[in-house]
Amino acid sequence: MLIKRRHFLKSGSLAAAGTLLVPKFLKALDLEGMANPLAGNRVLVVIQLSGGNDGLNTVIPVRNDIYYQQRPRIAVKNTDALQLTDEAGLHPSLKGFWELYNSGDMAILNNVGYPNPDRSHFRSMDIWQTASPAKEYWETGWLGRYLDATCADCAKPTQVVELDDVLSLALKGEHHKGLAFQDPTRLYNTSSSPFFKKLAQDHHDGEEPLADYLYKTMADTLQSADTIFAASKQHKSTYTYPNTGLAKNLQTISTLVNSDLNTSVYYVSLGSFDTHINQEAQQTRLLTELNDAVLAFVNDLKANNKFNDVLVVTFSEFGRRVTQNASGGTDHGTANNMFLIGGGLKKKGLLNEMPNLTDLDNGDLKFRVDFRQVYATILNNWLQTPAERILKENYAMLDFV
Repeated sequence: MLIKRRHFLKSGSLAAAGTLLVPKFLKALDLEGMANPLAGNRVLVVIQLSGGNDGLNTVIPVRNDIYYQQRPRIAVKNTDALQLTDEAGLHPSLKGFWELYNSGDMAILNNVGYPNPDRSHFRSMDIWQTASPAKEYWETGWLGRYLDATCADCAKPTQVVELDDVLSLALKGEHHKGLAFQDPTRLYNTSSSPFFKKLAQDHHDGEEPLADYLYKTMADTLQSADTIFAASKQHKSTYTYPNTGLAKNLQTISTLVNSDLNTSVYYVSLGSFDTHINQEAQQTRLLTELNDAVLAFVNDLKANNKFNDVLVVTFSEFGRRVTQNASGGTDHGTANNMFLIGGGLKKKGLLNEMPNLTDLDNGDLKFRVDFRQVYATILNNWLQTPAERILKENYAMLDFV
């Protein structure tokens, strides 16, 4: 039986399973035959804080009068902030992060952004995910190009995974793409359907290019689902995590990291931090979820002697304006802070100066560190891959790893 493209796309069974498998036609990678990584295999975990987290209420300039003057309703009191230095404190919901800071397991980078910032959620997120200049539109993401660069001649590229139902632009390369899923068991059960198995068996290459692509990616997904499911059963995390979406995703990542699945990058998201109205309650809730999930993840990794092999990086597409708005919130801004967490950090604590609130750009923070410098550092020093080939420009590296 030869199934043509129109039948493939119109199949009722495929449509019924669409939310589980169709979004996963994202170049799943077959790991069969690949050797497990040696001890010390480095892993990057990216946590995207979607919506534009307010960095000034996250890492707080506790002795800056301008901060309190410009935010009379929403500023975090210096007596409530968790003290980092004489000048800086953390949001009170980030007690776990405060503990990581004090134990030397965390670094904070302030004033991160890019030239000619865009205040659109979609456009600014595209810039962060592709690492493009603000005026250029790229169709591939920096982590997708990492796959392309490291596996240009590989029969099977190293896997990049996103814990979500839809793959982000950051993980889409020109030749290779990451795999998106939330639950290894659900992915496996869906891929084990006789319907999909028969589709893969009955197709013959060469009939239609688009159909060939769909069938190939389906076959790759089916094969990868088996490998991921098997890895998820090898060392299932028994650590107690909070009952939140981010925590469940990080627990899945911990299971796969502890099982030595040959995956170098994991990507997760939390949001929305778009706090135009009544910011305090929404940001507190989201930062609490972030704090509790990451702290559980770190403790789980430490219990399994994997913490030194993992680097956790957070980012948001932009920060917020310095001055609060009339609705008890903040509007879209520019530069922001990033958290770096891991046992392999070479520099810890506050890595640079706090934001300068006397030197603003039309009411917004001026960036001092280009986010692509952070990417370049991670690629070169952590993932051990030449960054210039991926970022298409030579950015000055930092020294946190």
